Amino acid sequence: MSSRRCSRTVARLSLCLVPLIAAPVLAQELEEIVVTARLRSEAYEKTPAAIKAFTAGEIQAAGIDKVHDFIQLTPNMTVVQTQNPGNTFITIRGISQARNSDMPVAVVVDGVLMTNPAAFNQELNDIQQIEVLKGPQGALYGRNAIGGAINIVTKQATDMFDAKLRVGFDSGPGYLTQGAISGPISDKWKYRIALSHSDTDGYIENTYLNKDADPYKDTSGRIRFTWDPSDKVSGDFRYSASHIETTALYFVINNDYGLGSAITGVNVSGNQYNNPNYTGVPVRVNNPGEGIKNADQVSMKWDIKGAGGTFTSITSYDALDEILTGDAFDFRPIPQSLFEIFGFPGGDENQSQYLNVRTTSQEFRYSSDMSDKFNWLAGVYLLQTTRYISTGNMSDDGTGVNRVYREPRSTTGFPLDPAISNPQITFLADSQDNFAWAAFGSLTWNFTNQWDATFSARYDSDKRKQTTETPPGFIPAALAGDLVTGQQREKTWDAWQPKATLRWRPTDHVTLYGDVSRGFRSGGFNQSGVALAGVAGVKDTFDEQIADTIEVGIKTQLNNNRVQLNAAVFDTDLSGAYYFIFLVQSSTQNLGSLDKSHYSGVEFELNALLTDNLNLNFAYATTDSKITADAEIPQTVGQKIPLVPEFTMNFGMSWTKPLNRKSGTAFTVRADYRRVGKTYWGPGDPAVLPLAWNQIPRDPYDVLDIRTGLQGKDWEFVFWSKNVLDERYNDEFSFPFVWKAQPQRWGVQYTKSF
Repeated sequence: MSSRRCSRTVARLSLCLVPLIAAPVLAQELEEIVVTARLRSEAYEKTPAAIKAFTAGEIQAAGIDKVHDFIQLTPNMTVVQTQNPGNTFITIRGISQARNSDMPVAVVVDGVLMTNPAAFNQELNDIQQIEVLKGPQGALYGRNAIGGAINIVTKQATDMFDAKLRVGFDSGPGYLTQGAISGPISDKWKYRIALSHSDTDGYIENTYLNKDADPYKDTSGRIRFTWDPSDKVSGDFRYSASHIETTALYFVINNDYGLGSAITGVNVSGNQYNNPNYTGVPVRVNNPGEGIKNADQVSMKWDIKGAGGTFTSITSYDALDEILTGDAFDFRPIPQSLFEIFGFPGGDENQSQYLNVRTTSQEFRYSSDMSDKFNWLAGVYLLQTTRYISTGNMSDDGTGVNRVYREPRSTTGFPLDPAISNPQITFLADSQDNFAWAAFGSLTWNFTNQWDATFSARYDSDKRKQTTETPPGFIPAALAGDLVTGQQREKTWDAWQPKATLRWRPTDHVTLYGDVSRGFRSGGFNQSGVALAGVAGVKDTFDEQIADTIEVGIKTQLNNNRVQLNAAVFDTDLSGAYYFIFLVQSSTQNLGSLDKSHYSGVEFELNALLTDNLNLNFAYATTDSKITADAEIPQTVGQKIPLVPEFTMNFGMSWTKPLNRKSGTAFTVRADYRRVGKTYWGPGDPAVLPLAWNQIPRDPYDVLDIRTGLQGKDWEFVFWSKNVLDERYNDEFSFPFVWKAQPQRWGVQYTKSF
């Protein structure tokens, strides 16, 4: 959608609301928010950090049900959900996750660090608060908080009986049922149970199979017990589980090879092969595939108060299993695929990928009591991870796709065994055994009533060992001797992450801060043998990342806390920025690293309560990115960094019209508009196109979401629509692969509290 068209739409919406706005400005204030960004409870407006916070009321009003929903409302942050249910990657202030790397943010749920990025994409049900911290937070949150941290707080168990039920219907068609119940078990024990189930047919059409390409079913739940035997000891015990069933790998290739629609089934006008803006080719995979993910977590948190502070112990165990199957390159029906047309050995292909991850973590932390002069904390963190991944292509004989876990469907690779359906063509497998540990501390010195300084530091060490599990029959002859079944690679990445923050509060309504910080993200391994392909920048090992950031910011409360205005300026030097390359020949997803990169940006956010009924918010954030040095691919120096939007802009309004003050009934309208700026994407498979960077950027795109309905004291009925104007754009472009963004969808929800 053009900028002019979007501006007209927002203007029309504003004009429709203006006649309904109450004229007098009342003495109501914006909601007070308490955050725990620095592992202590602090007022949002006084915390010296760039934070986007969503309270329980905002979560319900904005319809935040999934990770994508709150990230879309966060300036200078984007998310791509692609390929399969566990493949969600984030870009924050230019620091990108790319694929198969750890996230650039630490995710903490109820004080427990999420140890597996594939578990991030799940339903957000029964949530009390979400806090997004921007800028390196590694000094407190660890080795993956190089771009920020996300703190998710679920609703607490209650002393009195409490329950909520939500049901909904969407245009898939699909339905949603969610519920939560809480209350006391005894005078010392309390419980809370939250359950969610959603099921939709999907929204993106597969024109070959004549059904939607993206059906989605999620069943998840959480049970939480709290124990307060005394005013000095408390325990929090939590189990959560998620089961997702969907499809996978429904990519699109914007090319007809110049052969025309009679042969390829689609006619691509002009040269759209390397154009991330072209959306004219539909999804046409002949195998809808599967994306099945199971995630489980059990955790235990203890707080023990002593004479001068609180000792905290956090223990967690996470298990994740994921299998995905579907078409392989070039994601077309068998007669129209590149391999069939040109007679490649094995013909058309499909694929299967399997991931198994187990993690155990332990944190011990001691925090001093709050005082007028000094506050401090110190702790240690331990993490053990085992990981297995296998990927492989199979010959597509039209019988569907078989799941392949730890063993290929044949033992020798070529020649293919005709007695086996979907005989294996390629198969790569690796296992990892990793151990990480860290020690950290923080000291805050309040040296006057208006000035304070905080000094934090953390040392992280991450030892990773990878074993080649590929059977001998699937090691290509050209790699024999260099790639051997059972061989091991081992490496340790470590770094100090210091941070210094200075805060000045000249008045009770103004906070200015500045900080200097370092962030660290551990390196890792690509699948064994990919370096032998000889692609510049692609190695079996990808580098660690170090980000050095300077940030200055201001937070203000104006007009009796009816207006909040925040701004920040940041400058980051990053070594080891990731970019993604897919190698068609081995069907592997790989990360390369850039030697040096630079990011700088400005963030501005305004939240204003114009009347007792009308709230407006506006945010604009920029990120200027540039590759400054790289020895292996020097042609990239001076170019934009992949996956980094040049800007994000958010504009939102919410309006409430009381209908019956006695019953509390009111009419509500909310609109959220977002524009994401021009974005460049990284190189594709060099066998198809040599490492070409910054070829054609994805143009800016606009998304408008609306919610409107009725609410009472203990109920709400809402009509919602996302991407109202049906903006068509590609969520991901990795040459030559295109992943379509979701089109317009709508639904209704009814929520009742008891």
